[in-house]
Amino acid sequence: MTERLRDWEFELYAVALVLSVAVVEGLRLIEPFDDGTAYGCVAAGMVVSTALSRKAPGASLAVVWVVSAFAVFVGLQVSLVQLAVAFTAFGTARWGNPVVVFASGLSVPAAGVIGALYLNLSDSPTRLRTLIEIIGYDRAARIGDLSWLLLIGLAGVVLLAVPWLAGLAVRFRDRAAESQESQRAAEIEAAQSREIARLREDQARLARDVHDVVGHSLAVILAQAESAQYLEDADPQKLKETMANIATSARASLQDVRQVLTPTIAADAQPGSLDALISGVRDSGHEVVASEVGTRQPLPPELDVVAYRVLQEMLTNAIKHGRRGEPVFVERHWEGELRIEVRNVVGPGATNGDGPGQGLAGMRRRLEAVGGHFDVRRRDEAGVPTFTATAWVPVRSR
Repeated sequence: MTERLRDWEFELYAVALVLSVAVVEGLRLIEPFDDGTAYGCVAAGMVVSTALSRKAPGASLAVVWVVSAFAVFVGLQVSLVQLAVAFTAFGTARWGNPVVVFASGLSVPAAGVIGALYLNLSDSPTRLRTLIEIIGYDRAARIGDLSWLLLIGLAGVVLLAVPWLAGLAVRFRDRAAESQESQRAAEIEAAQSREIARLREDQARLARDVHDVVGHSLAVILAQAESAQYLEDADPQKLKETMANIATSARASLQDVRQVLTPTIAADAQPGSLDALISGVRDSGHEVVASEVGTRQPLPPELDVVAYRVLQEMLTNAIKHGRRGEPVFVERHWEGELRIEVRNVVGPGATNGDGPGQGLAGMRRRLEAVGGHFDVRRRDEAGVPTFTATAWVPVRSR
């Protein structure tokens, strides 16, 4: 009930004010004038129009015109309760739809003109006589009938125009506030969208890093474990070395995963890390033929990490999908940018990729993010199918 009363708070105060004026004025009008019934109808109409001015401004405007036409028809003198049209003028401009606002705007000058024509100074009501007495009969006579009509019409227009313009001003103010609120909401939504995109990118980056680290480690460990099968039983020392290499690879991969999962940028790809990566593959039992052309240049940390992860994934693919017993060729060229090329003989049924989202596509996205690019090609060399992956890493960040 309290919420309902609060929703009708404006109407309750406005109606109470109009009723008070109507009661006080009506008690004074009924005795000296024989127009109590007509006045009561007009007062009731003003109360109804005031009550509808916010919830139904179009209906309020219609009631005002009906009541005004009735007052003219019965010849009722202008009364104070009719000033309640100010609530209708304000309500139609503030809460009306465009049609109602336009109609009420036309009604303001129309009501002033009609009111001026309705008042006849030769048969002036008591209130107009009082006004003339205040101005002075001589001065009023000098004004003239036409000037009186213009003056009264202008007063009526001003009386209605002030609340109508006030309602229009409040309407535009609220619209501007709503527009600003909408803009703020849109900015907040855009910021949230950017934050979600950043989090998703971080999640995708983390997934790529974990995939590269775990995939490479498992491939190296698997290769070492498989090589242990071919060791002679009479050579336990070699078996121990192989198992030690597996343990070392596992510890290194665990440390790598921990670095990837830290919130700061892992410093796991310092200059020389690519050499260590290649050495780790050699230690797993795979033959790696590495070469380097040009003068090595220091890379920014973010590019160093990209080069490390990309080479790590390329070596992983070469181990997993390459023909066992065939060497993996790794070439690094420093020619304005770092070009890394990994070539291996293709094993039976191999694709040298893990499908969309991780293997080749993941490397391509990682490189494109820093201004590099990636290329793969499969061809026959002397009748032997080979797979070559080439990564171009810029020397400087964009």
